[in-house]
Amino acid sequence: MYQFSYAEIMEDGVADAKDRERQALDRSIELLTAAMNAGDYSRATIDAIYYTRRVWISFIEDLKQPDNELATELRANLISIAIWILKECERIRKRQSTNYQGIIDVTTIIRDGLK
Repeated sequence: MYQFSYAEIMEDGVADAKDRERQALDRSIELLTAAMNAGDYSRATIDAIYYTRRVWISFIEDLKQPDNELATELRANLISIAIWILKECERIRKRQSTNYQGIIDVTTIIRDGLK
């Protein structure tokens, strides 16, 4: 899992930080795709949901930091997206949904925006 604080990101430089974030999102997309392709609630589903939740919780924690230099509105929008993803993950975990593709699509948009 890629876990890092905003201060560490700034030390490494913006390009390195974006690369790490892209890698974390890529891995989440890979796991979600494998879970979706596996069909039934499986070990792949558990792995995908667990990893995806950890990534987005880490992003929320970083976005909440007062020293995060992203615009306030952008941070709020990203937190809202993260909350939606976490809710969808919970619905999948509870077997109330199979909306892997929705999470994959939104995560892909966010990942592509990091370029």
